[in-house]
Amino acid sequence: MVNTLELVLLLLAAAVLVVAIFRSLNLPPVLGYLLVGALVGPHSFDLMQDESGARHLAEFGVVFLMFSIGLEFSLPRLFAMKRIVFGLGGLQVTASLVLTTLIGALLGWGWVESFALGSIVATSSTAILSKLLADRLELESKHGQEIIGVLLFQDIAVVPLLILLPALSEPGEALVGTLGLAAVKAAVMLALVLVFGQRLMRAWFTLVAKRRSGELFMLNVLLITLGLAWLSELAGLSLALGAFLAGMLISETEYRYQVEEDIKPFRDVLLGLFFVTVGMFLDVRVIVTHLPGVIAMVVALLTLKFAVAAGASRLFGATPGTAMRTGLWLCAGGEFGFVLISLIDGLGLLAPALMQITVASLVLSMLFAPLIVQVSDRLVMRFVASEWLLRSMELTRVAAESMSTQGHIVICGYGRSGQHLARFLEQEDVRYVALDLDPERVREAGAAGDTVVYGDAARHETLQAAGVSRAAALVISFSGVEAALRVIHHVHAIRPDLPVIARALDEAEMAKLSEAGAAEVVTEAFEGSIMLASHALALIGVPINRVVRRIRMIRSERYALMRGVFHGASDAPEGPDGKQLRLHSVIVPDGARAVGRTIGEMDFPLMDVSVSAVRRRNIRGLSPGPETQILAGDVIVLLGEPANLQLAERRMLQGD
Repeated sequence: MVNTLELVLLLLAAAVLVVAIFRSLNLPPVLGYLLVGALVGPHSFDLMQDESGARHLAEFGVVFLMFSIGLEFSLPRLFAMKRIVFGLGGLQVTASLVLTTLIGALLGWGWVESFALGSIVATSSTAILSKLLADRLELESKHGQEIIGVLLFQDIAVVPLLILLPALSEPGEALVGTLGLAAVKAAVMLALVLVFGQRLMRAWFTLVAKRRSGELFMLNVLLITLGLAWLSELAGLSLALGAFLAGMLISETEYRYQVEEDIKPFRDVLLGLFFVTVGMFLDVRVIVTHLPGVIAMVVALLTLKFAVAAGASRLFGATPGTAMRTGLWLCAGGEFGFVLISLIDGLGLLAPALMQITVASLVLSMLFAPLIVQVSDRLVMRFVASEWLLRSMELTRVAAESMSTQGHIVICGYGRSGQHLARFLEQEDVRYVALDLDPERVREAGAAGDTVVYGDAARHETLQAAGVSRAAALVISFSGVEAALRVIHHVHAIRPDLPVIARALDEAEMAKLSEAGAAEVVTEAFEGSIMLASHALALIGVPINRVVRRIRMIRSERYALMRGVFHGASDAPEGPDGKQLRLHSVIVPDGARAVGRTIGEMDFPLMDVSVSAVRRRNIRGLSPGPETQILAGDVIVLLGEPANLQLAERRMLQGD
């Protein structure tokens, strides 16, 4: 029998290894958790003879997931997108449930079993699809808005399904009464939340926040989340519903973002454990035995959901190309399917063999999701004849704006930064062509006389139509580094000598864009600091010509004097790679290896580390030369990545 500590260590070790592999392959980590569960579960190596403890702990993963969904539940946002969310999203979920139930009935399954299966396959992966939309700069596209709206409704639809499915497990004669009672309870709780809860919650959080204690704030969040989940269960409803209502209470307060950051570690860890327990359902032998059934269900799932989503999109007025893209993006399964699988398994609504086939099909469909998205454009161009016409019209509009221009500036992205840049160019009578993917913004700005057209700057043909071959420069005004790298790649393929000015958030992005070939990279963190410093110096009486000269020197040296920051305990984590440049001060004691040696003799460049400054007897010298001798008591300020800084410090103090 595995004890609790051994169980935790086993799950942690397996999860770290498998999830790291899946992330390196750009696959969703949820699939890694499922694989861990399959390996340690009773159907494989059976390393967890008693998994009931893990299952109870994993229930809290669902609680925190639903709490996070509640935080995203914004009534003003829902009202603004009501046609897409409740119209298109409601039609997609309802049609998926009805069709799956009818198909199941035709195959001889019971209608309750068929409905349970339909609830599993009706949802898509919010985590995977929203990230893919952001990475591909398609959040503002027509199909992107439809996908986000449908995903939002699917998230909301999980709440009534969590109430409905347990009621369906009741005997037929008690079903109507059970459903009615559950609906009344849910309505009462929702009314209390909307009428009284938000005002009370804002006052309570304000009281807690005034104590200025991070520990107290975190404890309060846990109390609210778990307390409402417990009250919901006490009322005969699910833990998840109470957590969702807790998130709704906080979503309209000013503490929403702080709560979201505080709760994230608990949610991610416990949700990972939840997916591990779902993976324990998988029995590879049963899946292999029923392999034709698994393949048939994957094909049926993808085909049915594609047809439903694309058809619903067409009914709501989308073009054939947009409808097909929406269908292709939404045809795979999602993580909420596993939440419902856990509930359905406990209720015994699906036969064991059908449950195995369903879990395997859901996993496979999520594996296929990024691949389907990757080829979606080619499929649309291949099968939708009108898409060629629309694409050519788009390129024609772009080309029409740039055809008479020579030596113009191509602006990629017409958000706040792009529009401010356009105003500067207009003042200097410099012509520009701006590309943007927000149709509303393009319409508004175009009506006002701005030279902006709808087009994807990350596409080779769009850049050609914008006259990149005749342009004087190209400016990337948006902040997405992956999309910016694609733009630079296409620009260099069309015209290698065209100077590209890109925008970056920090040093890491600056390095990536510079290596890709950007002529200039404007880093927001550096430029903000420069402006703060220039205003401060001017206000205390430093001559303005000296301030301007200092700014010019910093910019001419590509921010060399500003590279790196001293990292503190309150700073945000740098991410899994930990490669953000930072400064590190090393005090050289008597007897250290570096005493008496020059900076050049320490071979810092071989460790990818440079010496930013030397402080000696309270005098600081910037950018010291390689001939500078290191003395005992010196403070050497090093610049580099964390691992390299540790190596350099060890070599300075102890030697090789």
